[in-house]
Amino acid sequence: MATGLTEPLSSDHKLTPSSCAKIQSGCCNQNGPGYATPREAMSGPRENLLYVTCVYTGTGREKPDFLATVDVDPNSPTYSKVIHRLSMSNLGDELHHTGWNSCSSCYGDPSAQRRFLILPSLLSGRIYVVDTQSPRAPSLHRAVEPSEIVEKTGLSYPHTSHCLASGDIMVSCLGDKDGNAKGNGFLLLDTEFNVKGRWEKPGHSPLFGYDFWYQPQHKTMISSSWGAPSAFSKGFNLQHVLDGLYGRHLHVYSWPEGELKQTLDLGSSGLLPLEIRFLHDPSKDTGFVGCALSSNMVRFYKNPDGLWSHEVVISVKPLKVKNWILPEMPGLITDFLISLDDRFLYFVNWLHGDVRQYNIKDPSKPILAGQVWVGGLLQNGSQVIAETEDGNEFQFDVPAIQGNQLRGGPQMIQLSLDGKRLYVTNSLFSTWDRQFYPELVERGSHMLQIDVDTNKGGLSLNPNFYVDFGAEPDGPCLAHEMRYPGGDCTSDIWV
Repeated sequence: MATGLTEPLSSDHKLTPSSCAKIQSGCCNQNGPGYATPREAMSGPRENLLYVTCVYTGTGREKPDFLATVDVDPNSPTYSKVIHRLSMSNLGDELHHTGWNSCSSCYGDPSAQRRFLILPSLLSGRIYVVDTQSPRAPSLHRAVEPSEIVEKTGLSYPHTSHCLASGDIMVSCLGDKDGNAKGNGFLLLDTEFNVKGRWEKPGHSPLFGYDFWYQPQHKTMISSSWGAPSAFSKGFNLQHVLDGLYGRHLHVYSWPEGELKQTLDLGSSGLLPLEIRFLHDPSKDTGFVGCALSSNMVRFYKNPDGLWSHEVVISVKPLKVKNWILPEMPGLITDFLISLDDRFLYFVNWLHGDVRQYNIKDPSKPILAGQVWVGGLLQNGSQVIAETEDGNEFQFDVPAIQGNQLRGGPQMIQLSLDGKRLYVTNSLFSTWDRQFYPELVERGSHMLQIDVDTNKGGLSLNPNFYVDFGAEPDGPCLAHEMRYPGGDCTSDIWV
């Protein structure tokens, strides 16, 4: 595998339009970063390291957020430990989702290297660039300041970062500097991490912003929608949903032109559509989006006439509960991913506390293949109790790992290339963590590993893996997204 972690990045490294044409025509003889196909990626080496964004913002601890390097090599003496911490240079960032400067979309270009990790800061609007040339001890390369981004684009609240085959880096931004959703759009950085401008055409910004995924063979990019930063940054309020401050739409763009071609209204079955993924096979014209508040998995697909449609293919029923803020509790699907062979889909229910595995051989008819409980508000001993239709009370059995009671609920997930190990963290967003899981803010996050049966299907919690972010030297912190140095199924896109 070519990771680009051992060779320095030349100062004249550029990905030109002509080299991109060579990439997409397949005429290059040498390899760039990543893999030629998703199937080839599954044969890559086992992961040894994980980069994890760790947040002090919103916890009451006046420390900068940091990027943790976690040892996930079972043969290592520091297995399941944080072996390096890279602190950011400012307070109040709220590190969130990350991406690479180049990925498998640039596989055919030998001059491209997967070396720099892009770290958008959701609250400060700052974007950090981290150099992973020393994989076990990455260093801070530079920061793109929010003042420059706002001045040149008007954008703020950066969220999702994806590398493009052009060499540019595209970042979805959720609002303007004042937290208004109407100011959102897509930021472009060049290969030197300078602000180039906005990607979408003028007047073609989405109603709300969040995640996005592009599928070049179908000349399409689709983005999802969370809500107005001025609303979600203050905590979740159901009235804000009724007031129209949260999204329920998918936005279909022409790729790479940036013209908004179609808006899909998901209605009440698609409230808060967050993470969005196409199938990894670049020839496929179907994908999924997890709708958090409705707790539905929605499939989108292209019709013969070139327009896109959607349908609910998985529904997580809300549970009737006692001793909670509402009489019913949604599962709250906050993250999901698809295995590189497009066989299995995995998602979390942050409030209910379970992780699920579905067989998606037929994407229109997913079949439940595995389920495991790793936290949630309804675990045994909680004050919140679920009730059946006939009035019987119940809670879920959540095992302790290495003597530690599991706190919070499963939130971010990352899958090994071979699909056999699923890593789980439990922080969503510091303000919402404090609202729904206050003990998580006080005691810190943890990271777990779930073993996956890739033959028959099935999930089981690994008792030998437990990373306690409550034991950090500067105090308990909140662990969010995870990345492998060599790329993974939620950062790589094939063209």
